[in-house]
Amino acid sequence: MSDALPPWRPLLRGARQREGRSPQARWLQLATLGSDGAPRVRTLVFRGWARACQLDLLTDRRSEKSAELSAEPRLELCWLLPKAKSQFRLRGHRLLLNADDDQSARSQHWQQLHPGARSLWGWPQPGAPFDPLGDFPEALGDAVPLPETFELVRIEIQQVELLELVGHPHRRRRWRLDQDWAEERLNP
Repeated sequence: MSDALPPWRPLLRGARQREGRSPQARWLQLATLGSDGAPRVRTLVFRGWARACQLDLLTDRRSEKSAELSAEPRLELCWLLPKAKSQFRLRGHRLLLNADDDQSARSQHWQQLHPGARSLWGWPQPGAPFDPLGDFPEALGDAVPLPETFELVRIEIQQVELLELVGHPHRRRRWRLDQDWAEERLNP
């Protein structure tokens, strides 16, 4: 796969920039298939681009989403950017990294998190029954070793749809990756 910047990336960057400091510039929704066959959607924080068509998210290895992505790596992301009046739907699959690459990338992401954000990986298992006496640290400092439960989810994007809620009619486009990115205009 080429590392050339896909044609939709500048559009996504511009739409995210219009959000300014709003958290919506970094929040996106991840859709997976649950173990019972039902769809699951949750909001995650965008953690950056690993390559031109590969983006990184973080999760707790003990979470349901981790098991869901292991069982079915195909997924879709939805990024709604209201100030730009744009919705990006990114379809792809989870990549499995080799142990060395995974450890290096995980360590790099861990160091980039502030102590309050790291604290989530010191909490009890996500989705387990709540224990009011459970340990919920407010911060994990730099001296805390990289937890085994700190999981990098690297996603390779293969298709992107952009819906722009401007003009009449609205604009909808789709890019699909074969050898190169091919763009197609769609009815909104």
